[in-house]
Amino acid sequence: MVSIIDRVRGRTDVPMIPEPEPEDIFEEMTLQEHLEELRQRILYSAIAIGIAFVFGLILAFPLLRLMTNLSGLESFVLISPTEGFATFMRVAFYIAVAISMPVLVYQLIAFLGPGMTNEERRYVKMSLPFVSGLFVAGMLFAFFIVIPRALGFLSGFGAGGYGMDVFETAFRASDIINFYFTLMLWVGITFEMPVVIFLLAKLNVVSADRLAGIRKFMLVGCMIAAAIITPTPDPFNMLLVAVPMYLLYEFGIILARFTIKPEEQVATAAPGESNDD
Repeated sequence: MVSIIDRVRGRTDVPMIPEPEPEDIFEEMTLQEHLEELRQRILYSAIAIGIAFVFGLILAFPLLRLMTNLSGLESFVLISPTEGFATFMRVAFYIAVAISMPVLVYQLIAFLGPGMTNEERRYVKMSLPFVSGLFVAGMLFAFFIVIPRALGFLSGFGAGGYGMDVFETAFRASDIINFYFTLMLWVGITFEMPVVIFLLAKLNVVSADRLAGIRKFMLVGCMIAAAIITPTPDPFNMLLVAVPMYLLYEFGIILARFTIKPEEQVATAAPGESNDD
């Protein structure tokens, strides 16, 4: 290619330096195409959940038995004829969703991918294994540590000695399932905090210094969030969630500091400082 100035001067033998191509070229889609794409992603997700549901039916009773053993209860109470079957099917469905979660996340990213830049898409793909791993770690932490202790407190409340034998523990099966999976969901989400902070810092949405400056507010926020997540009023169970949550926030700040580029460190250096010997 020849530049316009060289053409005016009569010089056609000077090659023109090609202009850099834009990072992303978005192909506009009609509303019907968007809906068709959404329908296809939902169909794939439904197929994945349907296949995983077979494994959920196999694992539902062993998981319910594990819940009763960890909670220290002999069994869960049923107060309606269909509650046992409905609870079994709900547990199987939750297991199916957990097993098919990688497929569901992939379908979501595939649907949102065309609206992201190459950099955003690359960071999201890199973070997926860490997000999934931390989410599973949070769910396991809630399942094996937080929930059994919370149920132990709730089952023993008002059922001890010293004239406090006023309650008889008989937890309903559907309430126990809601208790388990709600707490596991929220604890799993909070465990994703370091990766979310790292992504936001990488995309220049937040900075490590800004996050470090609001430590005291985040400490109070973690205590409030833990009080909301844990249904027990005792401080031990609340701290059991609040302390890991705040430590994950501090770990996120450490990860955010690794996103600062060398040129940015030089630019933010104090005046008068020099790297020259």
